[in-house]
Amino acid sequence: MKSDRSAALLLLAAAVAGLVIANSPIGSGFLDFKHSYIGFELIGLKLSVEHWVSDLLLAVFFLVAGLELKYELRLGVLSKFKTALVPVLGGIGGVAVPALIYLSLTWGTELVTGWPIPTATDIAFALGVLAIFGSGLPKSARVFLLALAIFDDLVAISIIAVFYTDDVKIEWLLIASAIALAHSAIEQLKKIPINFIRVITFLMLWYAVYQSGVHATIAGVVLGLIIPASKTHSLTAKLQPWTNSIALPVFAFFAVAIALPSFAEEVSVVFPAIAIALPVGKILGITVLAYLANKLAAPEDRLSLKLPDFMAVAAIAGVGFTVSLLMTNLSFANNPEVLAEATLAVIFGSLISMAIGGFLASWRGKHYRRLARSVKLAERADS
Repeated sequence: MKSDRSAALLLLAAAVAGLVIANSPIGSGFLDFKHSYIGFELIGLKLSVEHWVSDLLLAVFFLVAGLELKYELRLGVLSKFKTALVPVLGGIGGVAVPALIYLSLTWGTELVTGWPIPTATDIAFALGVLAIFGSGLPKSARVFLLALAIFDDLVAISIIAVFYTDDVKIEWLLIASAIALAHSAIEQLKKIPINFIRVITFLMLWYAVYQSGVHATIAGVVLGLIIPASKTHSLTAKLQPWTNSIALPVFAFFAVAIALPSFAEEVSVVFPAIAIALPVGKILGITVLAYLANKLAAPEDRLSLKLPDFMAVAAIAGVGFTVSLLMTNLSFANNPEVLAEATLAVIFGSLISMAIGGFLASWRGKHYRRLARSVKLAERADS
């Protein structure tokens, strides 16, 4: 499960299984289970099964995202202005344009609250699509997509923290801050069972953030950013197989397990807004800004990517999937019919992005493989 391809395929299979089961003869029983509450009321924890998955399991995924973000900000592509310029500007375009498309189609309705849904990129799924279809592309394509997706996650984290937070309890935020500061100091110590301590800190931080009213997944990001950048790679390697094989598939299974609406009445505008904004918005926003930024950069700082390569990566970045599904649940939790339409739109828009991105990546990969063969033949002729 360290393979990007395996992770993407399992994620897709879990989503399909969730949708099929929810609309099968046992669907009503499963949906009752999904919405049933379990927890520990004495300590203020009583969540539905679905929320345990989205709040706790997905926090582990955001921990990995936080670790990757910490590495990129300190030691990787995002650590220097010159190398960060192209993915950051591409990321800004990939957030702004989909949001604007969505807003233009929903303006004047109560559905405008879903504008963050098409801004997200699913790191695991997007990298999997690139791995499946992008054989032969320059290595800078994966670097660009990873940095772009990490920037998108940073934006998604900020959106969740700011726009999906009500009734913030300052005392619990102070407790969470104290836990984070204490763990930051512990990370500097030697000869201690640090991974065990990280697990304890994660659970304590998650509980404090949950009680504060901020979405609990933020706890994973905070812990990821606390851990020293030099240790993030090894920890990511340990956690990623678990997030790829358990956390993300289980979340996708539950998030997509919805009863399909009858569509007897007219479909709300939320469906086309998301289904168009994800592929079209990402392709336009990322391609235009990233390509211009690459052209304006100094020759030694440019990515070895052409316009069609940027289009391929931009299309793949339109696979919002898990993060978009989380935004969907947060936006329309109180409107089941719109929630179902928006969920289907996320799947539809992500599949369109995957199809376009897969086709372009495969086409460009063949182009680069032909170039490589031509170079080898020329070298043999010269020798």
